[in-house]
Amino acid sequence: MKNALLLYAKGMAMGAADVVPGVSGGTVAFITGIYDELLRSIGAVPNALAPLLKGRFSEAWRTANASFLLVLFAGILTSVLSLAKLITFLLEQHPIPVWSFFFGLILVSVHLVGKEVKRRSLSRLISLCLGIGFAYWITVAAPMQWSASSISLFFAGAIAICAMILPGISGSFILVLLGLYPIILGAVKALDLGVMMTFAAGCLVGLLSFARVLSWVLRRWRDLTLSFLTGLMLGSLNKVWPWKETLTWRTNSHGERVPLLEQNLSPSAFGDLTGQDPQLLLALLLAFAGIALVLGLEWYAGRHQPAAQSV
Repeated sequence: MKNALLLYAKGMAMGAADVVPGVSGGTVAFITGIYDELLRSIGAVPNALAPLLKGRFSEAWRTANASFLLVLFAGILTSVLSLAKLITFLLEQHPIPVWSFFFGLILVSVHLVGKEVKRRSLSRLISLCLGIGFAYWITVAAPMQWSASSISLFFAGAIAICAMILPGISGSFILVLLGLYPIILGAVKALDLGVMMTFAAGCLVGLLSFARVLSWVLRRWRDLTLSFLTGLMLGSLNKVWPWKETLTWRTNSHGERVPLLEQNLSPSAFGDLTGQDPQLLLALLLAFAGIALVLGLEWYAGRHQPAAQSV
């Protein structure tokens, strides 16, 4: 029961991260020590179909590691449904403290993932640079506007879920780039089952296919893949920098003006430009809080790892 509650809490943390454009649930999975098991379990789901169809339910359940997935995704779903309004409110009313917290969280995660790379070499460095470049390009790409048709929502779900399980690439931000983030978030708030089910179907297809590929790549080229994932997180820091100037705006589906293109500013330049308090001390405190949270999770996982292995 204790392990299940801890796993449920990790799922809630992943769900909270996935709601924020720029923060990846995959990053949370990595820093909480469940990333490899998550990929293996998702990738094993198709293998459970054969025993399931033959009525061997216990074998199918074990094959898919269904207890792990059920508890984890229950936490993710709970967090998304319960925190969507809160996260939206905090990002609108207190953007600098929220982005500072996630900046610290991702920054220390770069260290944790990077130290998993066993050997340093030119190929690892190139992989790191490719990850940085790809993530940075994603964060500065000009948003487009996909239609809200069922086929668009399905493919958006398949694409976004792939990003959600990649540390450093935010599925929510992919939805922003596609112009569908307000539609999906609005459907979650309003419990629009039609939109949610279509999007979820795309997520399911994308998740089952991409997790197997990523798990295979990690097994075959672990150091290169980890280097690339480290680069993804480094490159994504551009998106979560707390002090920004909005260059252009767009009107969302509710008639509200929301930022379209932004550029990063120093805290002093932000204060001079906007006349607002850059909240530097609070931002630093929350960034360090994010760092402390991740290091605390790593310490806790390391302390309990021997016990978990002996069971």
